[in-house]
Amino acid sequence: MRERKGLGVNGWVMLAIDIAIFAAGVWLLIRGIDDGDSSKIGIAAGVLIVAGAIASGFVINPPNIAKVVTFFGRYVGTVRRNGLAWTYPLTLRERVSLRVQNFDSETLKVNDANGNPVEVAAVIVWKVVDTAQAAFDVEDYEDFVKIQTETAVRHMASEYPYDAYESGQHSLRANADEVTTFLHQELQDQLTLAGVEVIRTQLRRLAYAPEIAADMLRRQQAEAVVAARQRIVEGAVGMVDHALEMLNAQGIVELDEERKAAMVSNLLVVLCSEHHAQPVVNAGTLYQ
Repeated sequence: MRERKGLGVNGWVMLAIDIAIFAAGVWLLIRGIDDGDSSKIGIAAGVLIVAGAIASGFVINPPNIAKVVTFFGRYVGTVRRNGLAWTYPLTLRERVSLRVQNFDSETLKVNDANGNPVEVAAVIVWKVVDTAQAAFDVEDYEDFVKIQTETAVRHMASEYPYDAYESGQHSLRANADEVTTFLHQELQDQLTLAGVEVIRTQLRRLAYAPEIAADMLRRQQAEAVVAARQRIVEGAVGMVDHALEMLNAQGIVELDEERKAAMVSNLLVVLCSEHHAQPVVNAGTLYQ
C-alpha cells in the first residue's frame, strides 16, 4: 500500500457553494409547500440531500496533520491540505500525524558481544512519510515504532562489546558514531514497512549492569595502569638512550658495557619509579 494524493479542494469555496445549494433547496421547499406542488417538494428534498452530502465532505487539517480517506473500506487517497478543505463526501477519515516525534526507550538489560550484562537506552527521532502504509500496513504505527526500537537496541547491544580489549575491535563505548549508525540502519529497515522515516538515533544510557559494574571498573583501572606504565617505560628508554648518546658524543666519560648496563638500570629505576629518587653522592673512584 502506497500513499496517493486524494481530493482536497478549497473548503471555503465549497462552503459557499453548499450554502447556496442549501438555500435553493429551502426556497424550493417553501414554494412547493405554498403552491401545494409535490414535484417542487420532491426536487427540494433532492437538493437538500445533495447539500447534506456535500457538507459531509468538509475536513479541518491542522498543520502537519493528514487525513487518510476511505470509502466503504477502499482507500481513495490522503488529504494533506491544511485548514478547511473539502474531499470526497460520505467517506471515513483517519487522522495521521506528520510531525517529528521522539521516542525514549526504556533502559534495557542486554548481554553484549562478550556476554557481559549492560544497560542501554536510546532516543529515536522519527516521523511518518507515507500515511497509507502507517494506516493500513501495521496495526498501530506508534506501537510498532516502540517495539521495533527496543528490538533494534537489543540487537545493536549484542553485536558489540562494551569495551574493546583487542586491537582494532569496535565497542559500544569507544565507537559511538558507528554504533548509532548501525542502530539507525537497523531501525530504518524495520520501520520502512510502516511508512516511517528515522531522522536521528542517539544512545541515552550505556553502562555495565550493577552486578558487574564494580568488577569492570577495577578491570578498567588495571588496564589504565598497564597502559600508563607502558608509556612511562617507552619514554624512559628513550631518555636513557639519549643520555648515553650525549655522554658519548661530548666525551664526558667513557663507559664499558658493564658500566653502561649499571647506568641504564639505575636510570630506569629512577625514571620509572612512583617515588622521588634519593640522591647518593659517590665520593669514590670510578673503578674500584
